[in-house]
Amino acid sequence: MAAKLARKRPSPLTRGDRDIWAAGIVYAIGRVDFLADPNHTPYLRTDELARLLGVKQTTMTNKGRFIMDTLDIGLMDPEYSRRDMLEHNPMVWLLEIDGLLVDARHLPEAIQVELCRHGLIPYVPAQANDDQTTRA
Repeated sequence: MAAKLARKRPSPLTRGDRDIWAAGIVYAIGRVDFLADPNHTPYLRTDELARLLGVKQTTMTNKGRFIMDTLDIGLMDPEYSRRDMLEHNPMVWLLEIDGLLVDARHLPEAIQVELCRHGLIPYVPAQANDDQTTRA
C-alpha cells in the first residue's frame, strides 16, 4: 500500500506524519479482512489497534479511509486479503468465459494454473492443499 501511495502523483505521503500513515495502512489492511469484527479471527478492536500503534483512533481511521478511497480498495479486496479470506470470497473466483460466469475453483487444474499465471485468480485452488505457498 505504501508503495502504491508513493507512486501517486502528487504522492500524498509527502504530507503528514509517518506514524499516522503507517497506522492508516495497518487499519486499512485490517479493515479489508474485518479485523474489528468479533466474528472473525484474528480480532482486534479499532481503539485497541490505535492504542498499540500509538495514535488517536479517529486520526488512524480517517487516514485509513482516505487510503482506501485513494487506492479504490474495498472490503475483501483480493489484493490485500488473507488467503483464508480469499477462499470465502466468491467474487475472487468468478470469471466470465464466453458470456457465462464460471467459478474458477471448479475448472480443471491446468486451466487454474493458467488463470493464476495471468493474474486472474490469486492462487491455484487445486494445489492449495498440497502446497500452501502456491500464489500468483
